[in-house]
Amino acid sequence: MEKNTRKRKIMVIGHKNPDTDSICAAISYSYLKNKISDTYHEPRRAGEINQETAFVLQKFGMPIPRLCENVSPQVRDIDIREVEGVAGGTTMRAAWETMRDKDVTSLPILTEDEHLLGLVTLQDIAMANMDSLDPRTISNAGTSLKNVIDTLDGNLVVGDPETRLSGGKVVIGAGSPDVLEQSMDEGDIVLLANRYDTQLCAIEMNAALIIICGAPDVAKTIVKLATMNGCAIITTPYDTYQASFLLNQSIPVEHFMQRNIKSFSLLTTVEDARKLMGQVRYNYFPIVNGDGKYCGLISKRNLLNFKRKKLILVDHNERTQCVDGYEEAEILEIIDHHRIGTLETNGPVYFRNQPVGCTNTIIYSMYREQGVEIEPSIAGIMCCAILSDTLAFRSPTCTQLDIDTAHALAKIAGIDPMETAKEMFEAGERLDGKTAEDIVKTDYKIFAHGDTQFGVGQLSFMSKDSLKKAKALIQPYLPELQKKQRLDMVFYMLTSVMDESTETIWAGASAPETLRKGFGIEVEGDSAVLPGVVSRKKQFIPAVMKALATDEDDVYME
Repeated sequence: MEKNTRKRKIMVIGHKNPDTDSICAAISYSYLKNKISDTYHEPRRAGEINQETAFVLQKFGMPIPRLCENVSPQVRDIDIREVEGVAGGTTMRAAWETMRDKDVTSLPILTEDEHLLGLVTLQDIAMANMDSLDPRTISNAGTSLKNVIDTLDGNLVVGDPETRLSGGKVVIGAGSPDVLEQSMDEGDIVLLANRYDTQLCAIEMNAALIIICGAPDVAKTIVKLATMNGCAIITTPYDTYQASFLLNQSIPVEHFMQRNIKSFSLLTTVEDARKLMGQVRYNYFPIVNGDGKYCGLISKRNLLNFKRKKLILVDHNERTQCVDGYEEAEILEIIDHHRIGTLETNGPVYFRNQPVGCTNTIIYSMYREQGVEIEPSIAGIMCCAILSDTLAFRSPTCTQLDIDTAHALAKIAGIDPMETAKEMFEAGERLDGKTAEDIVKTDYKIFAHGDTQFGVGQLSFMSKDSLKKAKALIQPYLPELQKKQRLDMVFYMLTSVMDESTETIWAGASAPETLRKGFGIEVEGDSAVLPGVVSRKKQFIPAVMKALATDEDDVYME
């Protein structure tokens, strides 16, 4: 059985549809935390990375963080009871003894390579004992001689222990040979006392097995005749009454086990497990790993004591941008450079929010505060994150601290920041083989103001030709995206790095009016050019929020 030895760890994760800063912040902050903490921190991502980010990670030899789309509690977050399973050929008696000793009411039945065959419960064993009046149950179950020997504390005198009984019924030869001849047939299983004449009679009538009760020895003639006739002999210290009572307990447990049972994988959510548990009568449920091998058992009461996943959020604090299931996780820290959003936590957390252009600028300060040296590869991705978020220092969100930090990191990484920015942006704007959905997902977030929800995506371009191609591809897709996500509006910002302007396209009947009110422009045609607007966070979102504000909001803001 595979042991449940998974170590607890803390995930450092950015927002959905991650950009370069989100991914690089998860990596750089995990590295810092692992230097100053005994707990392991793992960088994760809440979506697919874009081409720009892929270029950055490849340039500095950094692996792509593992995908994590949902942090709802799973079966692997529960204390799994490591109850050993048993083989299908195990006797009912041995199965019951195991359940008694382990204090469980269900027992998994396994193959030799630890795959799940079925489950047997105490109720199954009780029902089997109630049905013990059927004299052919032993044979019908294909019980092996070995099982009989184990159950009766017996000794095999003649026969092969692996032989399986079939076809015959159980007969107790309590009387004379004449009486035995009237009750038994060829192939039967006969329980006998230590009487030579009845033993000889059973062999001559071609019994499949004779069980000699209360006798340690068997006459040599009987052994010889049994061997010649293919009749197995087992001796047991029990008398015929005791042996007949115990015999049915030698039946292999697979005969009474439940097949097609409910089992869970380590990745099954607690909520799904709870729903399935309510549909069956047994209390313990097997757990299997990704290879289908048995790992242990959980019970219904285990669901009350699951361990919440531990998270550190970077580059976001809006609930609409959080990884799914965050409400059921334990958020420990938030490191961000955006406005204070709608995220609520169950308790106080370490929250560091600074008005800078990039999360990695904040993380660099934390490295210096902790006195931790930054490796060149980490410095390289941190520098690229700053260049990306500040549009190579052109964005109004860019501060002098961002610029100084980027140059300091570039020196550690041994790169030219402006040349690296050019390579990075060119890698990000390549559209070959991409669908509109692929492009939009590269950097897309959902925001809310009151009852209004809207999405905003952004892509930056060095080339005007690439910008035009992206517009032609994305524009027809936006109405479909709006409908699928049930949003009031969707905007997409096509930002020209060289011109320091943004052409905005949209979906949603109220989008043109929102742009008119927010930016004070007349909107005509199917797009709007916003000169000087390059920042979603500092320019576009505040303008849209202002346009959506009601009179009451305006009074409150004053």
